[in-house]
Amino acid sequence: MDPHQLRTFVTVVRLGSFSEAARELGYTQSAVSQQIAALESDVGASLLTRRPVGPTEAGARLLEHAGPLLLRLDAARADVARLVGAPSARLVLGTTPLAVGAALGSALAEVRRAYPRVDLTVRVVAREALPTLVATGEVDLALADGLAAPSDPLPLPDVGPLSTVAVDERPLAVALPAGHPLAGHRGVALADLSAARWLDAPEIAPTADRLRAATAVDGFRPAARYLGGDVRGLLALVAAGHGLAVLPAAALDGAAGVAGAPVREPRLVHRTELVHGSMPEGPAALLARLLGG
Repeated sequence: MDPHQLRTFVTVVRLGSFSEAARELGYTQSAVSQQIAALESDVGASLLTRRPVGPTEAGARLLEHAGPLLLRLDAARADVARLVGAPSARLVLGTTPLAVGAALGSALAEVRRAYPRVDLTVRVVAREALPTLVATGEVDLALADGLAAPSDPLPLPDVGPLSTVAVDERPLAVALPAGHPLAGHRGVALADLSAARWLDAPEIAPTADRLRAATAVDGFRPAARYLGGDVRGLLALVAAGHGLAVLPAAALDGAAGVAGAPVREPRLVHRTELVHGSMPEGPAALLARLLGG
């Protein structure tokens, strides 16, 4: 199966148009049509309806395979490039908002001392996107965080031959308004708060689905959504009574109008992991050694 034809097929489906796909890919419309016809001949099935443009049943099934196949091809190309390429002065670190802290700042300072001319970029993105960005070479390595049982790895998607190393584990707390009845308690069971008002902040805090899975209890219905990576903004909403959130206990230090109740049950921690592929000697490899201990 020709990957160029497969990529063209995915683009046509995404845009719902042969002409728009041709424009995005830099082909003529007839070239796009020829690639789709060749792919249909290869698989022995009609993949697209023409008016309107959309996948047939066979096309929808192929589409399920296409994303992972193209991702692994991109990851393979990036992995080989890392192995044979010359050491780079560029360092692009992908990270989740809560993984940025003093330890990272100190490690990056060490890298700058060793490589004074390093071109450094810190890119804050959602945790689910980080493994793909590392696999395809868009970032050199990444710091991901999330809920986990003590010493258990984070549930990250499998997108290629990547390595993960534990960097940190910290206790969790439920962020509450300062006047909440549970403020100051020594510990709470998350299941007991399943009917409370919760804030859905997928870029920072565990989602309702993750809390339901961790507690095996229904509930945790979001009262409001916070689509951002600024922890201070989320805590301001908590302080104003818009909902609760589960965060590393240290993130609540000094937050005005917010109290924390340590999570007692289930036994969970806030875990941070380093995610990387193969790395030649250079700034990324040094940062990986510093963070991975």
